[in-house]
Amino acid sequence: MASTSRKFILAAGASAFGLYVLFLVAGHVHAVSALRAETDAAAIPDVAVVSPHRVAPKVALTLPGNIDAWYQAPIYPQVSGYVKMWYADYGAHVHKGDVLAEINAPALDAEYAQAKASLASVMAKYNLASVTANRWRAMGRSQSVSGQSVSVANANEQSANAEVQAAQRNVDHFEALERFKQIVAPFDGIVTSRSLNVGDYVSSGGGGLNATGTASELFTVADTDKLRLFVSVPEVFSYILQDGLTAKVTVPQFQGHSFNATYLTTSHGYDPNTRTAIAEFVLDNPGHTLWPGTFASVGLTARNTDANLYEIPSGSLVFEEKGMQVAVVDQSSHVHYVKIQVGRMADSSTEVLSGIKPTDRIINNPPADLLDGDAVHVVTPARGYNESGFQSEDTPDSSDDDGSE
Repeated sequence: MASTSRKFILAAGASAFGLYVLFLVAGHVHAVSALRAETDAAAIPDVAVVSPHRVAPKVALTLPGNIDAWYQAPIYPQVSGYVKMWYADYGAHVHKGDVLAEINAPALDAEYAQAKASLASVMAKYNLASVTANRWRAMGRSQSVSGQSVSVANANEQSANAEVQAAQRNVDHFEALERFKQIVAPFDGIVTSRSLNVGDYVSSGGGGLNATGTASELFTVADTDKLRLFVSVPEVFSYILQDGLTAKVTVPQFQGHSFNATYLTTSHGYDPNTRTAIAEFVLDNPGHTLWPGTFASVGLTARNTDANLYEIPSGSLVFEEKGMQVAVVDQSSHVHYVKIQVGRMADSSTEVLSGIKPTDRIINNPPADLLDGDAVHVVTPARGYNESGFQSEDTPDSSDDDGSE
């Protein structure tokens, strides 16, 4: 009886131990499975997707610009001397021919006087040679003297006349320089700079000497009734530079007020360093409200010739040896790389000529190790993630295909 009870107890204990071991094994298997599932889920990358947008019907750009005078002339002296007096200060409105300053040039005056004296001397010699030649010609007609003597007299007269002409040209030269003692305005305008004072020494063709020892202009006169606006337009947008283009111009000193400028011309060439073309616009400035040298913010709006295309964020592009690609997420959340043909490329967005559909879910900034066929987890990006303005695939597209702004 005791033996039977002992066997029963041992069997029950063995069964309980077996159940305990089985429970431990089952728990371990479950934990391993859960860990494996968690690891597999963590291995699937989170991605943000965007949908292609129809290109806007209009191109709107805001670019920096520089305002210059319609005409601007730095004025240098043509004679050397000392400033006798100046008559136009900064901001003075002047007319063509107005005297801006006078230069005292005693050395020039002496040379002018010497030139006039030389002219008088050679004129006297010419008069004598002319009288002498007339007498010899009269005697030659009566055969009183030889023809050789008459020829010599005629040659002396012609030589004296040539000396008179040379002396007269020398006088004219110094007379012209004498007129340059007065610095005059070349056209109607405003004096925008003055770099001279009474008593300053100025050098012919070089102006005054500044603190660094280099020559500077005496005055700068600018015509500001109209102004020139220069804008560097990126290469990808240069197609908008056509007749009829207008610009909305704002400047820092007039907040809340804008000015209209009209397209004039372009450089018809790109700067290889900046890949931009210089565009020139005309600004009417009847009240002289705007000043030359002003920095301007220039708004350009034009019809988009590629409004039937789609655009995507430039960050979604994948550069491969086979060409440009994008990573598209299918309905089963797997990635497929699609080859595309791109058009104009900007910093934030790129036009796509072919290869995508408006319903495609395109990964924005795809991971570098993402392979074709990999599974991904689509997440909604944080606000501000898509800096280019593109929306996630969960956000409705507000820009319909009807071309409305």
